[in-house]
Amino acid sequence: MMDEVSSLRNYLVVTGGYWAFTITDGAIRMLVVLYFHLLGYSPFEVAMLFLFYEFFGIVTNLVGGWLGARIGLNLTMHIGMGLQVLALLALTVPDAWLSVPYVMAAQALSGIAKDLNKMSAKASVKFMSSGGEGKLFKWVAILTGSKNALKGAGFFIGAALLESVGFRGALALLAGMLVIVLIATALLLPSAVGKMKTKPKFTQVFSKVPAINRLAAARFFLFGSRDVWFVVGLPVFLYEVLGWSFSQVGGFLALWVIGYGLVQANAPRLLRLFQWGQTRLINSNDSDPIKSDQSSLTPLKTDGDTARLWAFVLLLFPAGIALGLQQGWPAQWVLIIGLILFGIVFAINSAVHSYLILAYSDHERVSMNVGFYYMANAGGRLAGTVLSGWAYQTQGLEGCLWWSAAFVLMTGLLSFGLPQIDENRQQLEDQKG
Repeated sequence: MMDEVSSLRNYLVVTGGYWAFTITDGAIRMLVVLYFHLLGYSPFEVAMLFLFYEFFGIVTNLVGGWLGARIGLNLTMHIGMGLQVLALLALTVPDAWLSVPYVMAAQALSGIAKDLNKMSAKASVKFMSSGGEGKLFKWVAILTGSKNALKGAGFFIGAALLESVGFRGALALLAGMLVIVLIATALLLPSAVGKMKTKPKFTQVFSKVPAINRLAAARFFLFGSRDVWFVVGLPVFLYEVLGWSFSQVGGFLALWVIGYGLVQANAPRLLRLFQWGQTRLINSNDSDPIKSDQSSLTPLKTDGDTARLWAFVLLLFPAGIALGLQQGWPAQWVLIIGLILFGIVFAINSAVHSYLILAYSDHERVSMNVGFYYMANAGGRLAGTVLSGWAYQTQGLEGCLWWSAAFVLMTGLLSFGLPQIDENRQQLEDQKG
C-alpha cells in the first residue's frame, strides 16, 4: 500500500495526464463534427464517422481491463496516449484522402486510445486511495468531474483552433502537446500499479458479481441517453436551425461540459447536502429540536438507492425539453435552460455510477471490473451516436430527446437491483470463501 504522500503525488500525476488527454479528445471530436459538416457530410454520415470510435471503445474496455491487470495500468495509460498521437496525425492528410472509411479508421484508433487512458486512470484511483469510502468517492469524483470540465474546454479549443489555424494545424498542435505530457507522466509514475500477482485469464474479464453486471447495464442506457441527442443532433441543430457560428456552438457545448464536470467533481458535497436536507425535512415534525449544525452531513450514504433516485429525476429533463420544443416555446431558451438542468442531474448520476463501480470491486479485480463497466459505457455511447444521426435526420431534435427519455427510463428500472455497499461486500467475501 502506498503512503499518503506518494498516493497523493501519483494521483495528481495521473489526473494531470488524464486532463491533457481529455483536451485532445474533446477537441478532435468537435473538429471532426464541424469540419466534416462543412465538407457537406449529412448528419447521419457525420455520426457514422464515430461508429468505429465507439465500437472499438467497447472492445478496448473489455480487453484493456484484462491487459491492465497483466502489464500494469501505467503502461496501458501511456499506450493510449501514444495511439491518440497517431490518430491526430492520421487526420492531417489532404482532403482527398479523408474518405469515410479512412476517417472511421482514424477515429477507431482514437477510440481505443481514449478508453485505454480512461480505464487506466480511473482504475488507478482504487489503488491510490487509502482513506476509506468517503475519500474514494471524493477522488474519483474530482478525477471524473475535472476530466469532463477539460473535455468541455477541448470542445471550445477545437472549434477555436479550426477557425484560427485550420483543421490540420489544430491537429498538429494537439499531437505535439500530448507527446510532451506522455514523456513527463511516463517518467513520474510507478510501473506496477494495478498489476495482478497472478496472470488472469481473458475469460475472467466477465464479471460474476450481479451488482457489477446490473450497474454496467444501467451505465449503457445512461450514456446512450446523453449521446443520442448531444453528439450530432444538438450541434447541428444549433448551427443549422438557430444559425449559431462554429465558435458559438463549440463555446456553448464547452461551457455545458465544463459546468457538468464541475458539478460531477462536487457530487459528494451536493449529495451530502441533499441527504442533510432530507433528514431535516423528515425530522421537522419531531418533538425534539433539530441541531442547528450540519453534523448529519456525514457519513455520506451512496448506494443503489441513490442511483435509482437520481435516474428518475433525470427522466424529467429530456422529456420536458422535448415537450417545450413541441409546444413551440422559444427553442434557444428551452435548450439552454433544459441543458443546464439536464447537465446538473446527469453529472450526479454519472458520479454515483463511477463511485459504485469502484466500491463494488475488490482490489484484485478492479481493473477488469472497470474495463467491463466502461465496455458497457462505450456500448451506450455507440448506440446513442448512431441513433443521434438517424433520429435527427428522420425525427428532428425532438425525436432525439424522446429516445433519450426512453434510455433514462431503462437506467432507472435497471437500478432497482443495485445493492447496498455492505451487502455487496459480503457477497464478495462469500464468493471468496
